[in-house]
Amino acid sequence: MPNQKRRKDVRNIAIIAHVDHGKTTLVDALLKQTGAYHFKDGEATIMDSNPIEKERGITIFSKNASLKYKDIQINIVDTPGHADFGSEVERILRMVDGVLLLVDAFEGPMPQTKFVLRKSLELHLKPILVVNKIDRPQARPHEVVDLTFDLFCELNATDEQLDFPIVFASAKDGTATFDPADKPRDMKPLLETMIHRVLPPVADPAEPFQMLVTMLDYDSYIGRISIGRIVHGCVKVGETIALVKRNGDVKRGRVTKILKYQGLRRIEAESGEAGDILSIAGIDEVKVGETLAAAQNPVALKTIKIDEPTISMNFSHNTSPFAGKDGGRFLTSRHLRDRLQHEAMMNVGIKVEEVEGRESFKVSGRGELHLSILIETMRREGYEMEVSRPQVILKTMGDEVLEPVEEVFIEVDPGYQGAVIQALGNRQAELRSMQVSAIGTIRLEFLAASRALIGFRGEFLTMTRGTGVMYQNFYKYQKYKGALPHRQLGVMISQQEGPAVAYALWGLQDRGEIFIRPGEDLYEGMIIGASNKGNDLVVNAQREKKLTNIRAAGSDEAIQLIPVRDITLEFALEFIEDDELVEVTPKHIRLRKKDRNEHARRQANKRRLAA
Repeated sequence: MPNQKRRKDVRNIAIIAHVDHGKTTLVDALLKQTGAYHFKDGEATIMDSNPIEKERGITIFSKNASLKYKDIQINIVDTPGHADFGSEVERILRMVDGVLLLVDAFEGPMPQTKFVLRKSLELHLKPILVVNKIDRPQARPHEVVDLTFDLFCELNATDEQLDFPIVFASAKDGTATFDPADKPRDMKPLLETMIHRVLPPVADPAEPFQMLVTMLDYDSYIGRISIGRIVHGCVKVGETIALVKRNGDVKRGRVTKILKYQGLRRIEAESGEAGDILSIAGIDEVKVGETLAAAQNPVALKTIKIDEPTISMNFSHNTSPFAGKDGGRFLTSRHLRDRLQHEAMMNVGIKVEEVEGRESFKVSGRGELHLSILIETMRREGYEMEVSRPQVILKTMGDEVLEPVEEVFIEVDPGYQGAVIQALGNRQAELRSMQVSAIGTIRLEFLAASRALIGFRGEFLTMTRGTGVMYQNFYKYQKYKGALPHRQLGVMISQQEGPAVAYALWGLQDRGEIFIRPGEDLYEGMIIGASNKGNDLVVNAQREKKLTNIRAAGSDEAIQLIPVRDITLEFALEFIEDDELVEVTPKHIRLRKKDRNEHARRQANKRRLAA
């Protein structure tokens, strides 16, 4: 539109990339170059501020940063690379006018790159290609540019989007260049490209105020905080504005605080104008996707389409005999309800429903990783809970039942592809392509039902001796594929309460894999290992060796225990069946049967078979 006004002193940019391609490191380098942040000794990846992000080395929550270059304010948003956090990506891309597409100079474009790039191209954003890690041995930057161009074509990019500028960088060294043959010195080539190739935001300060709420934050002192980009007009502290709800209702509130970004810090400001990305406090009932507007002209902006949840789990308070003994501070279902409702309010990708007739909550999300991050966060906050096996969310259209299907991308060393194809074939997955990558690995692409992939990751890592790489993206809903194979192993269940004894575990380890160590406290119904036979075994892990007064040289065998498997949250969620639960506390993750009593389990099994 020819009459559109643009604000020349601002650029709003998102960084999109595959996991571990260095986007967080690149933001750090830009902040260093412009002096927007002063690093402490040994500090790295400051954008990954959440402890779980630092441990896993991935970005989970979108974060904003701001820097100044040549009197132009560049607002940068670091977006998640995992498909499970699609709701975060969707919202962030609505706030920006351009994207930095970061690709590894050795690995090239990868599956998660495809997921986020598709979203940005659909929103007609123009990308800048940054080929990172050009200092890596065997880097092939020019070949990676060609592969990325092919990916753009595959995603139906427009001619304008295909004419993307290319910058070669080493984020770790803090350098960028237009030609990898040159010796780069700093990040100026990238900064120049950002201010010249990303359009200034469309912004008319003379029009009535409008802002789409794309994220929420919460502060115990100032309440709910709305984060977004002002599309039109201006806003000041103390001003009365309107909140336009999704259903068209209009509510009014007063702006108590405005916060802008300076480097990584949020600083208070008196006002904001069109083109700014900022935070507004004072509007308490706001939700993601709703519009803040001028009180005299409450007109809503186009709302955000959020990807629907595909996986659900039941959360309930901890009912095991060890409840409250592991340092948990929040133990009741009321605590759980309040925390989950707060999460659903802040995280638009999570949906929470109460289960009728039970003190439990059905929590739906975009995938196993999405929900496991929520569980891990809650346990660190001091919550104790029990969670059920993940279940896919089915849809009914007419007479047909539909289920979510995912694209699965696998990279394995030569020799393992046969076992992977067979294992996924048994789970009714469809092989779409198989090719040899530039580094000699085999790349496989499948379509598989989401429920077929629950529990597959652990089996896949065992099958490939821990060397395989697997990614998955939601594809679409397809016709229900019928019954799928279940876990082949049974479990060993503790018969009684008490500490585990090394002698008893030594006698049990021939029957399967053990999950517990000697001296660990057990209770009736707790799962202590996997049984090689398909059926469940109730075992006595407290049995001690009988003492006699007869001694003979060599008659006592030395007790040698095989190292036990560490129970991680991901393994636990993948391993359990429908009649089992994962008990999560701040100190332990345990597996247990829903019915702890053996007689109750037998009765429940009879009722299930009769039905």
